[in-house]
Amino acid sequence: MKDSKLTLSVHSGSHGDPQYKGAVTPLYPSSAYDYEGQAILYPRYYNTPNLKAAAVKVAALEHGEAGLMFSSGMSAIVTGLITFLKEGDHVIFQSDLYGGTYYSVITELPRLGISYTIVDASDSQNFAKAIKPETKVIYIETPSNPTLKITDIKAVADIAKAKGIITMIDNTFASPVNQNPINLGIDIVAHSGTKYIGGHSDLCCGFLVTTHALMEKILSKAINWGGSPDANTAWLVERSLKTIVLRVRQQNENALAIANFLKTDSRIGNVFYPGLEDHPNYATAKTQMPGGFGGMLSFEVKNDALAFTNKLKLIKRALSLGGVESTICSPLKTSHSKMTAAERAAIGVSDNLLRFSVGIEEAEDLIDDIKQALG
Repeated sequence: MKDSKLTLSVHSGSHGDPQYKGAVTPLYPSSAYDYEGQAILYPRYYNTPNLKAAAVKVAALEHGEAGLMFSSGMSAIVTGLITFLKEGDHVIFQSDLYGGTYYSVITELPRLGISYTIVDASDSQNFAKAIKPETKVIYIETPSNPTLKITDIKAVADIAKAKGIITMIDNTFASPVNQNPINLGIDIVAHSGTKYIGGHSDLCCGFLVTTHALMEKILSKAINWGGSPDANTAWLVERSLKTIVLRVRQQNENALAIANFLKTDSRIGNVFYPGLEDHPNYATAKTQMPGGFGGMLSFEVKNDALAFTNKLKLIKRALSLGGVESTICSPLKTSHSKMTAAERAAIGVSDNLLRFSVGIEEAEDLIDDIKQALG
């Protein structure tokens, strides 16, 4: 099969109904399967039909050998990290991380005797400088949440490979449509499937994609920790993934149009979007995001951000992202609320910063809504 994202999104992992020859994969809700004459099937083993179908599709879109579906993005991220870390080990993180990941790092890793270093990812050599003999993993996130900073994926992957260190990336903001880190040398790709993979603001799940060899190690830990999702969620994810390319392409187009509009409005402060040519990492983003610059952007309202969001009529105020409907949130009150004011300031998250998840509506309708809310 030609490596077409449109074709892969529809057909990979979707084997239809083998009994009645239907075009759609049936929902298999059973948690009890016969164990004679076949591999043991059990939801916590991540190997029931619907879980496998969704995982195969995401792995194909990410150009990976194997995928695994989890009950949440954080379940996927933590499982991936802890699989390759033990007491006495060291891990390097970039400073711009999703707030939930950051909070998990600072609260859980020290308790497990795992040390970490947080570095500024604007210069990839900062990762090289932070490597210790006990460093086992380097973890990055690009574009970052919520300021859309870009980390040079290939540069980090090359640094890690030279030292035999495993690399892991949160690819949620980009989606597998726009960016495929495995092509650039990353070992493990993580997604909060709740976002673009689910795409309709009605599912909670996560994914890891990697090689067969690394996935074998991850699976053994995942089975012990029990972060598997239910069959219905997996069935809905497989359904949603069939339109991910169409959805994300429209979101890319809308986000670029809106970012360009925001740059021209005097009532708006900084605008963060990697598709803007004045973004400090535009050239890198253009190279490593061949599918598009994504549907996420952030901007600062010069006056009262709360008053602005109160006046929005079409754009919904909500804490998640990646859905077909446009949503907006304050990182101060949602994703980065557990960070201190100083920690937020250090990564550029101001009190009047708003994170905008652009949907598939008409871009002009969204721009009109922003205009009227600005007054």
